[in-house]
Amino acid sequence: HRPGGDMNRFYSMQMEEPQNGKVNESFRFVAEVKKDVWRDSREEQSEPTCSLSVRKISYTVSERVGPWWDLPSYRKRWTRQILNDVSFHVDSGQIMGILGNSGSGKTTLLDAISGRIGNQGTLLGEVFVNGRKLKQEQYQDCFSYVLQSDNLLSYLTVEETLTYTAQLALRKHSAEAIKKKVSAVMAELSLSHVAHSVIGGQVFPGISGGERRRVSIASQLLQDPRVILLDEPTTGLDSMTANQIVVLLAELARRNRIVIVTIHQPRSELFRVFNRIAIMSRGELVFCGQTEEMVDFFSQCGYECPEYCNPFDIYVDFTSVDTRSSEREAATFTRMHEITSAYQRSTIYQSMLEKMEQSLQRSDKPAIPFKSKESPSGAAKLGVLLRRTARNLSRDRMGVLMRLSQNLIYGLFVAFFVIHLDLDVTKGAVQDRIGIIYQSIGASPYTGMLNAVALFPALRAISDQESQDGLYTKWQMFLAYIFHILPLSILSVFIFTSFLYWLVIMGMHPEGLRFLCFTAVVLVPHVIGELLTVVLLGVVQDPNMVNTGVALLNIAGIVVGSGFLRGTQQMPQVFQWLSYLTFQKYSCELLIVTEFYDLQFTCNNSTSLPGACVVTHGNQIIEEGYPGALSRYTLDFVLLYAFLPALLLLGIISFKIRDKVVRH
Repeated sequence: HRPGGDMNRFYSMQMEEPQNGKVNESFRFVAEVKKDVWRDSREEQSEPTCSLSVRKISYTVSERVGPWWDLPSYRKRWTRQILNDVSFHVDSGQIMGILGNSGSGKTTLLDAISGRIGNQGTLLGEVFVNGRKLKQEQYQDCFSYVLQSDNLLSYLTVEETLTYTAQLALRKHSAEAIKKKVSAVMAELSLSHVAHSVIGGQVFPGISGGERRRVSIASQLLQDPRVILLDEPTTGLDSMTANQIVVLLAELARRNRIVIVTIHQPRSELFRVFNRIAIMSRGELVFCGQTEEMVDFFSQCGYECPEYCNPFDIYVDFTSVDTRSSEREAATFTRMHEITSAYQRSTIYQSMLEKMEQSLQRSDKPAIPFKSKESPSGAAKLGVLLRRTARNLSRDRMGVLMRLSQNLIYGLFVAFFVIHLDLDVTKGAVQDRIGIIYQSIGASPYTGMLNAVALFPALRAISDQESQDGLYTKWQMFLAYIFHILPLSILSVFIFTSFLYWLVIMGMHPEGLRFLCFTAVVLVPHVIGELLTVVLLGVVQDPNMVNTGVALLNIAGIVVGSGFLRGTQQMPQVFQWLSYLTFQKYSCELLIVTEFYDLQFTCNNSTSLPGACVVTHGNQIIEEGYPGALSRYTLDFVLLYAFLPALLLLGIISFKIRDKVVRH
């Protein structure tokens, strides 16, 4: 049985009587066949097991009048009404479409009843499920919300995507049970034929846009929600695919669910698919009722739908406010309020209020059907996220290759300038070594930063959505990403230092222990560069701003902590104190000691430069530039590596803050 399969129930192509020998055809509403959709939705079930009542939802935000550069207006604030006393009632087995022009409040309404509205404004009103009032913190546990954008990992297959989501959501299920659950959901959404196809993205092709949207819906169905909210699920899809998505949602609703969907410009064929239609304008519910009631209501208001026209488009036009001129705005605003007032006086509105009141007054109210709460422990979730992240990123061959080779490529540039290190101080023995140390410490954070800016924003968007779905917290995704990059970072730095230390610059201390110390020190700035970038991405949305901020912090750390621009002892006291907060101070001291300790220099006495042969031993460089560094060698290692757990802790705090700030 297809949803709304009897098209003649609502519309038909009627042949009018011939006039002057010409047959007139018109696409018009046929009123003689009217059935109670409230009753129809119960045909497959004697009693609805779920009902949703939304009563007097209002939402206001306080905004500044003008931009920040216009100080007089920027100091002033005004209150904007986004939603105004929105009320409706939906039963199981029904799909309700919310129409309206851009800025009418459709998405805000879904955000409000799904618990994702944020803390920027004031939310009033009540939401009832099965006649029981929901607390605002319970909204997310009861409703599944499919966002307008599909945030999916590009290199996973459809089956892998759903399996990992199930593993994050379901604890008491065995691997076999999860596999059966995923297979059932894929079959329900017609995804079985693409189960082993990769999702794909902008870089490489994958499944189609309609299939991606169905994967997003399938991810929500794994938790067995009874109420599903979808924000413009047909956006970006062609007309045929959009029609198929809505018909599929109607099928889901008939399986004892409530489906509420916002939609732009639906095809007229979808008129028979929706059980209820709501039209919004300027934050108000202008109409909410059955589809056939909508045609009668607007006709009674004097706004008939012309022949051959899409009623959805026509009625949205009638209720929209035209802001192209003040006269048009005033006229259309008045018309919208007249239609709203007529709706609130109508029997349609009163019938809806009666149904809502009956639901609230029931003595035998069913329990609230919360989503499956059998989520695994935090450690188990972290393990699932780590496996998912590793599998997705490891399949990006170009990304893995660039991560492993980027430091090596940079090392090639250094090698072109310093092919061979000399021990003769008159041939740059000291300067060349200090230059290599400077480049090793100064450049490695940038490569880490570039990795994070390129890869993490996509994972951040997914964690924003999935954490709102209650699958995990955002800081767990942060830890999974960091743990995933550590082996690759170690390997990348090892390749870089091996090339630089042994194969090209034949002249650094040819000792295995010194090489390992050199590698261990260079690794930390590289990891800190990526770690610090990810930490800032937790609280700063724009990756370009983070890119700039990390670069400036790195430059400041080199200037203050390295001692290359100015000796630490010669700096002002405040900068000497600040140097202890930079990882560059400890890494530079360690590399200076590692390279210059017990190093004997030669000197060509034939040079005419006075004082050219003053430095004859590497220990002189250590004592002059970094007094006491020899005795602090172990301590410097401990303090350098202490930056890693400190930044991990800071990252957890950063993403806990993001949990409070970001609602999508």
